[in-house]
Amino acid sequence: MIIDPSSLAPRDRYRLLISSVAPRPIAWISTRARDGSLNLAPFSFFQALSGTPPLVVISIGKRKGAPKDTLRNIEETGEFVINTVTEELAERMSLTSGEWPADVNEFELTRLTPSPSEVVKAPRVAESPLNMEARLFQLVHLTGSDYALVVGEIVRWHVADGYLAPDGLVDIARIRPIARLARDEYTKFGEVISIPRPKVQ
Repeated sequence: MIIDPSSLAPRDRYRLLISSVAPRPIAWISTRARDGSLNLAPFSFFQALSGTPPLVVISIGKRKGAPKDTLRNIEETGEFVINTVTEELAERMSLTSGEWPADVNEFELTRLTPSPSEVVKAPRVAESPLNMEARLFQLVHLTGSDYALVVGEIVRWHVADGYLAPDGLVDIARIRPIARLARDEYTKFGEVISIPRPKVQ
């Protein structure tokens, strides 16, 4: 079957896209608004972008034509934290994906613990074993789209004790992050295979 995206309704295009690009890592983003209120929400249009400087990118859409709380807070403060979603945190992460009013504190809603960060004012999710503090590096409002690209520079890593491997890499097999699929579906961390890269002279 050949599908022309222009023949699809916007919602159908979106559903086809997210079912084609899967699984996707989840950026569970915590922010602090200028008035001090806290926000926590998940985004799966998320990826690493650069090693030097260490950059990540998150694509954030609008809600009913207006910027989401997360994007507004990042634009206004230039700071955020990316928290890793483990299997144990999946249900509470899903709860934070609701279209809650701006005055709802998702930390309180989910009974998660906001933990002070070292560099940024946005808090970390204490229950998450891996957190990345980030500062806004670049913001790109995509022409002809309701989405904006948030490029963040990682300024601090927080790795819980026992979750860093001897070679200095995060022990993902122990963290067991979940990833986003389509519908209301997620996938759990599965089997790890090792495939050496070819050595080309």
